[in-house]
Amino acid sequence: MKIAALRLLVLVLLLGIWEFASGRLVSAFFISKPSSIGAKFWSILIDGTLLRNMGITASEAVTGFIVGGLAGAIVGLALGRSVTLAKVFDPFITAFYSMPKVALAPLFILWFGVDFQMRVLFTAVIVFFLVFLNTYTGVRNVSRELMTVFRLMGARESHLARMVVVPSAITWVFAGLRLSVPYALIGAIVAEIMAGNSGLGYLVEHAAAQFDTSGVFAALLGVMILALALNLAVKLLERVLMPWRDASEQREVTV
Repeated sequence: MKIAALRLLVLVLLLGIWEFASGRLVSAFFISKPSSIGAKFWSILIDGTLLRNMGITASEAVTGFIVGGLAGAIVGLALGRSVTLAKVFDPFITAFYSMPKVALAPLFILWFGVDFQMRVLFTAVIVFFLVFLNTYTGVRNVSRELMTVFRLMGARESHLARMVVVPSAITWVFAGLRLSVPYALIGAIVAEIMAGNSGLGYLVEHAAAQFDTSGVFAALLGVMILALALNLAVKLLERVLMPWRDASEQREVTV
């Protein structure tokens, strides 16, 4: 309760400073003011513009997040379990991972057009590498002693994967998924800004083209709300699939 009150106090203080500074210390054209942003946000919320475009961005980000996350986890498990495959594909994956993903956007527009499919695939590629690298690292860090014990007990590779590798690597998988949430939104919004006529990215771009600073901040506020919702969804999924972690955290707080 105390932490929540302090957070609210910091937020109110920052908004108050911003409101005071706008038009006095800094031109309102560049930073707008919280009261104007709130009015604009309420306006596009009431007329349905915000929810409609937020739904489009959410569907793109979530679909790309699921596709990229599943592909990253599967490929990470496969390469993590096979030393030969890992050595063969490592330089290629490193090269693609090191490339700024925004630079791929023009190619995706050329290949897939400017519709929903392009935005989803672009988002999926960004998410893929984050989840893959975390999953791969998690698989490579599975206890070798535990693997040896299971093999001595007669466990097959399928048993090892189901009973040792996946449970050990799932923490790394969810770490990658949590990291991927903002990047999934970045992918969807960048695609909308570059080649879209709908979505939160389009709202940002359209407001900027009209020199509507309040509109830009209002759209960005929608992005923040959507990011918080997606992060919450990932945390809830993590609690469902990893109940033991929640229990261990509660024991630590109690101690």
